[in-house]
Amino acid sequence: MATEKSTAETPAKKTPAKKTAKKSAKKTATKKASAPRAAAPKRVSGGQVAGLAAQQLLELTGKEAEGVTGLERTDDGWRVQVEVVEVRRIPDTTDILALYEIEVDGDGDLQSYRRLRRYARGVPGEE
Repeated sequence: MATEKSTAETPAKKTPAKKTAKKSAKKTATKKASAPRAAAPKRVSGGQVAGLAAQQLLELTGKEAEGVTGLERTDDGWRVQVEVVEVRRIPDTTDILALYEIEVDGDGDLQSYRRLRRYARGVPGEE
């Protein structure tokens, strides 16, 4: 008789596990049936755009950015002004600097660039 009891008890213990498995399957089926959400397009921040613009200017001209002096959002993307050292001299107060304007699209990809002016470091200019 002991054998009959253990056999009879075994299905009773498995029943809750089956119910749990069915509930999990229903939840999974529900999740799979729903439409996936479209990820919102990630906007590029101004700081990221400025860094990308300076990096692309370096690749094109071989001149490393001294600093970003202007950043403006436009209808088509961004306008970034970057100052670079065009000619290094000793002492460095006589370096020749240049101001470049870079146009990039909304993703930070270069559209155009141009040199606005050249000037000696430390010489007061137009403000």
